[in-house]
Amino acid sequence: MPTISWTEGHRTDRSDRTDRTADWHSESESPTPERVVVADDRMTADTAYRLARKGTALLWRGDFHNARQLLTAMSRRVEREPARPGGATTPAESFRTHRRARGHRARVLGKLLVTLEADHSLALRRAPDVRQACAEAYGPPSGVRVVALSELLGVIGARQWRDKGVEVPALGSRVHPHYGVFSPVRGEYVDLVARAPLDVRPRTAFDLGTGTGVLAAVLAGRGLDRVVATDISPRALVCADDNVRALGLAEKIEIVGPCLYPEGRADLVVCNPPWIPARPTSPVEMGVYDPDGSMLQGFLDGLTSHLEPGGEGWLVLSDLAEHLGLRTRDELLSRIGAAGLRVVDRSDTKPRHPRASDTTDPLHAARAAEVTSLWRLRVA
Repeated sequence: MPTISWTEGHRTDRSDRTDRTADWHSESESPTPERVVVADDRMTADTAYRLARKGTALLWRGDFHNARQLLTAMSRRVEREPARPGGATTPAESFRTHRRARGHRARVLGKLLVTLEADHSLALRRAPDVRQACAEAYGPPSGVRVVALSELLGVIGARQWRDKGVEVPALGSRVHPHYGVFSPVRGEYVDLVARAPLDVRPRTAFDLGTGTGVLAAVLAGRGLDRVVATDISPRALVCADDNVRALGLAEKIEIVGPCLYPEGRADLVVCNPPWIPARPTSPVEMGVYDPDGSMLQGFLDGLTSHLEPGGEGWLVLSDLAEHLGLRTRDELLSRIGAAGLRVVDRSDTKPRHPRASDTTDPLHAARAAEVTSLWRLRVA
């Protein structure tokens, strides 16, 4: 793990200054800040924003709630920055502009840092107890580490989501997402799998990229004898295993990985890959962004060799990338055909999440037109 260095003490009194180091941790793999200054409640939002925008990291030593307020104030200043000259003229350019703006905001806000002590505690006034949340996200304590406050707030929020869980009507129960695992808050893709016709009752199924294990649980609830759920993320594998056990389905669902395909063949192979072919910038974004559509391609390329005779592959995919100009329908169909597959049916649904009707979203036009489909595929 890389280390971060800074100096504590009075700026002008050298006898009161102490050089310090700690481990540097960033889930988004941000580089270690080269310049770090100690900040506290006396620092104004304008000063913090100016320093952070120039690349100086601010290691917070003040009140926790004041740090959160400062982060909010810095965010407002980022959002007020003037747009670059020459507006986007195509959906793809709008998307890239939006991603650049999000990346810039994350870089600036990521410069406000806090120190986690050797037991994962946060030694700031009015700080919450973050030890359990950090242990679940980062693993057992392994010494003092410095993280961005924005990342820590995400860790705290993930702990709350994990405790509360997400209601899944198709299961009549809740699943509990872990930090860094995509949460099934967009229930339309779950409903597609729950309602898709089973022309011949399959006995075995593979759920590729299982995440929380929600689709594996839905398939088990539809009467399949055995479901093998995979993921490339170790966090997702632990999360899925916890949810499967909590739902009482451990005898029907086997968690395997990290991998895309397990060994053997199945009557049904289900995959809900990330729907936007772009690079993720954090673990949570891996549920949405898939560079070059590599997981989609891996699913298609491996399907014929993992299906039992007469079996089906179910591809659950949003067409948002098409509305953003990042992939065409013809390209998708060409990929399906090149993999030796044919489409036998398709079920569509419109998104129900709030962003689909948020007219202030820069990508509103694409989100409003979005359709999520379940493509039933068989060997050609």
